[in-house]
Amino acid sequence: MDDITALILDDHAAFRRGFARLDDARDPAELLAVWEALALHLDIHAEAEEAILYPHLVRHGDDGAEETEDAIGDHNKIRDAVAESKLHEVGSDAWWAAVWRARRENSEHLAEEEDEALPDFRRHASVELRAELGQRWLTFYGEHKNGRDLPFRDKDPEQYVQDHR
Repeated sequence: MDDITALILDDHAAFRRGFARLDDARDPAELLAVWEALALHLDIHAEAEEAILYPHLVRHGDDGAEETEDAIGDHNKIRDAVAESKLHEVGSDAWWAAVWRARRENSEHLAEEEDEALPDFRRHASVELRAELGQRWLTFYGEHKNGRDLPFRDKDPEQYVQDHR
């Protein structure tokens, strides 16, 4: 069975590859093709973590509440940058500024999650729970193919933590 932390790390690797593909894209059509797929994946991933991983971490991690609040704030910044990019012509300076903001925010978030939140979760979650959540993760992606029925809205980090304690 798939461990949720491994599935999350798989997504993280896909994000890094996606941003690298943007570095290699040479025209607006190619930029759009790469960015649309990557931006959608970033949005779906944040929703999946907020639905599946963080409700458990907030209750069971050593620093779960703090890590969760920080992660929700990071997701908001990434979502905001993705949304901002959609307001501009692909390849324009304003579009690139939004894409680079998403990249920076995402890079910082991945490092924090990989170095803090995921190790904290692994220390406190049984192998069985990690497998159960991995199955829920895969189901979530299947049920929300191409972001179907997901709101992609910012959440109040403090309220999120309170709601899931």
